[in-house]
Amino acid sequence: MKRKSQILSAVLIMLLSAPVLFANGQMEEGTFGTSVGAFDSALMFDPSKSETIDVTLDGKPLKVTKYTVTYVASPVQMADMLMGRGGLQKVKDVYAWQKMAIYVSEKAANNQDTAIIFSVNNGGWMNSPLGNMFADFSGKVNTVLVSNSDTDKIGAALAAGYVICDVGTRSRGLVAADGTFPGHAPAVVVDAKAAIRYLRLNDDVIPGSSERIVITGTSGGGGLSTAVAASGNSPEYYPYLKEIGAAGIDAFGNSTLRDDVFATIAYCPITDLNHADMAYEWQYSATRLLGNYTDQNPLSDATKKVSVELAAQYPAYLKSLGLKLEDGTPLTAATMPGAIMALVKADLEKAMAEEGETVPDLGETWSFIQRDGSTQVVTNDWLDVDNVANKVVSIDYGKYMEFICTTALLKTSPAFENFGTSLQYMMNESNLTGNKATEYNHWLKWSWENDVIPGNKVGKDDTGMTFEVFMDTADGKAVAKQMKMINPMPYLLSDEGDSAPYWYVRHGMRDRDTSFAVELALFYAIQNDPTVKDANFAIAYMQPHSGNYDVQEAYAWLAGVLK
Repeated sequence: MKRKSQILSAVLIMLLSAPVLFANGQMEEGTFGTSVGAFDSALMFDPSKSETIDVTLDGKPLKVTKYTVTYVASPVQMADMLMGRGGLQKVKDVYAWQKMAIYVSEKAANNQDTAIIFSVNNGGWMNSPLGNMFADFSGKVNTVLVSNSDTDKIGAALAAGYVICDVGTRSRGLVAADGTFPGHAPAVVVDAKAAIRYLRLNDDVIPGSSERIVITGTSGGGGLSTAVAASGNSPEYYPYLKEIGAAGIDAFGNSTLRDDVFATIAYCPITDLNHADMAYEWQYSATRLLGNYTDQNPLSDATKKVSVELAAQYPAYLKSLGLKLEDGTPLTAATMPGAIMALVKADLEKAMAEEGETVPDLGETWSFIQRDGSTQVVTNDWLDVDNVANKVVSIDYGKYMEFICTTALLKTSPAFENFGTSLQYMMNESNLTGNKATEYNHWLKWSWENDVIPGNKVGKDDTGMTFEVFMDTADGKAVAKQMKMINPMPYLLSDEGDSAPYWYVRHGMRDRDTSFAVELALFYAIQNDPTVKDANFAIAYMQPHSGNYDVQEAYAWLAGVLK
């Protein structure tokens, strides 16, 4: 299906009455077929429903028009009380998870060709109700924006004349009004695709071009961005889109619109979750076993055991991907450390040569500002540099891993899928899977076999089934499908989706929230996809787990590919 040629239906006698199909079952827009989306008439954009926001951009006034839309015809009603920070909280808008705000500045108002910045806000893969992109943490409308800041993506987008969309989506942690759990995967990807389809349906009346949608997010939002960018137009999502009344789905469940995107700008994407625990321990197990780099000190025997077990499982998975480095060498557990160090070296030398950084040499120190405002001083014992020549002399890989874990303690093992287990009761990402009646399920064998919560209807303790037996059941197969549909890797490495042609992905040089192995495998999957035109990936100099720290570089890249 990648860059598919348009294939007409072989059943010629139905040519006048049936939609013409692409190879993937999607209708060819504007040719022969007269079918339209079953919900399209209910999803027409009304430009009269708007409000004006007065913005100061670079010291000058700018008017921005905000349109708020519900982008599906059958939105899911949430419970009026949901768990949030600080406990149960009253929900202001029970439909806010399937709404989108479209911001159009005076610069973009009459431009049907400009890019649309499609912003998702799903840190930790959490659900994200629509908020106010122009409000600060106190709720006050933020009217002062700067176009040349390295951290102000809104200012940069407005200055460039782009349309901005802020998108609410379902995801983990939600409870519906009927008591079910509507946020399980692939709901978050389905919602993003539905919002993209809304923009395509109304392309002629909403400023900006739906052919130039740029999806962007950080952490879980970065993972969502990559999943959407990889799986464009995949028919696998059509039944879910039909269920919520998305644009461009006809009465037969076929597609009359596309949901691929032009580009993604993704920061520290948390992705490939069903293999991320293995990759995390493969990356950090040796460091973890030193006993000084986790909040559990000393480590329990059980933690050591699961860390070693998971680490041992990753090499076979990585090899199965069949990824190649630039010179054709296979990307394996043996070549991964060298690939990581090559990218670290490249960004260190860029920081010295292009950004004027004086990188501490061996024995010198870095100072990092922590989230609480305190300063952390860390000695360089892993990196030998020549600041005169702007060159890296050598990198000690093992000590580099220790350095990362010095600046931020490692996650508990397993890092992502451990709720209800004998080691950990934090939810993490466990509740991305499950059926409508269960809060969560397990996709990791270790977690399934070590679930200790009685009566939750999952795990070996409640079901009596081994993980292998469970995965062969209908529920097990559903879990596998859920994890696939939020993961870009299966789509990048097959012809199941139309990949975005342009990718800008960043991961911080001291980011320990997921493994470098996951990020490099993603990069090489993007780069190995023959339909991708530009895979711009870097390990950003001394950045922690965060995003939008290089806005000028990112938006300069975007301006270039838009040309």
